[in-house]
Parts: sequence; structure tokens; C-alpha cells
Amino acid sequence: MDGAGRSRRSRGSSEPKTDLKAAAIGAAVLLREYFGFDRKRAKATHDREMPHRAILWLERAAPRRAVLMLTVATLLGSAVLGIFKGGHVDAVLAQLADSRNALANSAGFRITSVIVNGRKQLSQDEVLGIGGVNGRSSLLFLDAATVRDKLKANPWIAEATVQKFYPGQLQIDLVERTAFALWQQGGRLAVIADDGAVLEPYVSRRFTSLPLVVGKGAETRARDFLALLARYPQVHSITKAAIFVGERRWNLRLKDGLDIRLPENDVGNALAALSKMDKEDKLFSRDIVAVDMRLPDRLTVQLSEDAAKAREELFKDKKKKKAGDA
Repeated sequence: MDGAGRSRRSRGSSEPKTDLKAAAIGAAVLLREYFGFDRKRAKATHDREMPHRAILWLERAAPRRAVLMLTVATLLGSAVLGIFKGGHVDAVLAQLADSRNALANSAGFRITSVIVNGRKQLSQDEVLGIGGVNGRSSLLFLDAATVRDKLKANPWIAEATVQKFYPGQLQIDLVERTAFALWQQGGRLAVIADDGAVLEPYVSRRFTSLPLVVGKGAETRARDFLALLARYPQVHSITKAAIFVGERRWNLRLKDGLDIRLPENDVGNALAALSKMDKEDKLFSRDIVAVDMRLPDRLTVQLSEDAAKAREELFKDKKKKKAGDA
């Protein structure tokens, strides 16, 4: 067989296959069109891709900038809501404050000099810590009124003045309270000022020389009573504690354990009488445990246990002698 014959047979064998494939594709297309598959798919695709009418209106009516601003506002609102719900408000505010202070410090408003006048009990670092002033603070954004309020909230500070001198000097003038007495209440011991303000729990030995007052209400009444007691040094010098009883009257506990029960009224006269009896009769040196002055017309003395036994024995001896004489 020649080459031309082989070429004709080859073309003849491939053309029927091509025709069959084309015919199959055409039939499939006709069937899809006849049964409406393409129309259903096109409608489903159209329904999926068709946006909401409100979105279409918004896209036509709103400018692009407005849409961008609305998006940013939505994101910011979500962030703020997350901060509040997560309890991160203080941390965020602190970071913002540090950032603006850093900018002010770099611009030349760093606090380079601090002057604290009037401090006695508190150190300069304690004063600055109480006022919220630290190494990151800038003079530009420092709120003097806020610092003053924080300082006055401390019980040791009665008054405070805060002044800013640009570019970098801060001056604080203080009026401190003075430790006046130790106050014991409910098993706790605290240092108090003369106006009754509790300054701090008693932990430092430097306050051991302060007078001791005990009982509810004693902290506010101590100033007047201790001033009255100081007029009678004979009694004041040997007093260990002043005890406020029932928020009405005072008892004195002397250093040797003797109790003096003072009246509710005329306390000055009672203290004067005590001083006189001690000078004339050595009252505080006697073997007694209590002196009751609550009744205005009498004074009752309670002997110690040993003194009471000795007195009882003395009376027995006297009775025996009288019986023997009879």
C-alpha cells in the first residue's frame, strides 16, 4: 500500500469520532435548554449575588467618605465596648496619660525640680507617691488640683498647696497633723491627731511616749480631757491610761494599777480633790485598788485583797480583845 492510501484511511477513521462527540455536546445543550436547567442555575446565582436593598440604597446614596467614616466609627465603638467589658479602662487611660506625658517631656516640660515644704512625718518620696507624681509625669499635664486632693486625703496632711513653675519646677507646701495620743478600741491601737483623726496603726516605737486613751468616742474627746488632766500634775504624772466609759465619763488607770472612777460632771473638782488627798494623806501610796468618785457626796475606796484580809484580821483581833475584857 502506498502512503496516499494510508492517509485516506486515517482521516476516515478519525472524522466519525469527532462528529459523534460534537453531536453528544449539542444534544446535551438542547436538553438543558429544553428542561430549563440553565435558567434555574442563572436565577439561583442571581439570587445569591443580589445584595440587600438597603445596602444597594446605601451604596447609591452615601458618598464613599461617609461609608468609610461609618466603618471607622463602628470599629471604634466595638473597641470601646470591649475595653469597658474587659475592665481595661484604667490601663488604657494610664497608657494614654503616659503617652502624652512622654510627648510633653520630650518638648521640655519634664519635672526637673521638686520642693516640698512643711513635711515632718512624711518623706519627700512618700509625699510624691501620695500625690501621684512619678518619673513619667510632666509639668504640662500635671493637674495641681488633683494632686492637692490626693494629698489631703492622707490623714497625716491637714492642708496642701501645689504650685507649678514652668518649665520644670513643682512646689508643694504642707501642713501636717501632729501625733497627739494613742487610741485603743476593739483590741486595736492607733495613732491619732488632736482632732481625733486616725493617722496610722501603732507600729512605731517613736510613739510610745504619747498618752493612751481607751474606748469608743475617746478619740474625739481626748483633747479636752487631757488638757484638763494636765492642770493637775499630781494625778497626770502617774496616769497610765484614760478610759472613756459608756461615751459619758472617764476612768483613770494609774501606773501602779489603781483605778480612779471619775464622775460624769464636775471632773475638775474631782481631780482637784484627788490631788489634795494624795498630798495630805498619801492616797495613791495606800494598799487600795480603786477609788470611786461617781457619787457627788461620797468617796468610796476599795482595798486590795491583802489589805482587805489584813483589815478583817484586825477586826477579829479587836473583837477577841473586847470579849476577853468583858
